[in-house]
Amino acid sequence: MDPEIAALATGAGTTLVGLMVTDAWHSAREGVVALWRRAVPERADGVSDTLAAAQEELVAAHDAGDEQTVAELTADWQGRFRRLLTAHPELAAELRAVLGLPAAAAEPHVTLTQHATASGNARIYQAGRDLRLGGE
Repeated sequence: MDPEIAALATGAGTTLVGLMVTDAWHSAREGVVALWRRAVPERADGVSDTLAAAQEELVAAHDAGDEQTVAELTADWQGRFRRLLTAHPELAAELRAVLGLPAAAAEPHVTLTQHATASGNARIYQAGRDLRLGGE
């Protein structure tokens, strides 16, 4: 698999799930459905319904502090974008634009390794990029 497509799919899935709890959600959803409508029109309505269900599930997961569901939804959308871009690589630039992701040339190739150890009631927060806590 093309590493650029894999990186874009990963970023797009993460960004999309993050947008599900923001004011930009409706615009992002419309843009993603439009991509599917052009690439695979017969699946666009299903993608729209799946996005709506995922957003509801994510809001409930956030309210319950359920990070496992957040991770699962993120992985699911990363896979969906990876499959879409593998079949339709010409959509890469448009996907970046829809989700506000940087252009390919601006994306650095970074290997990030994080390790943490907690004990007692400690909390660990790690991020490879942005980290927002408590709705900040």
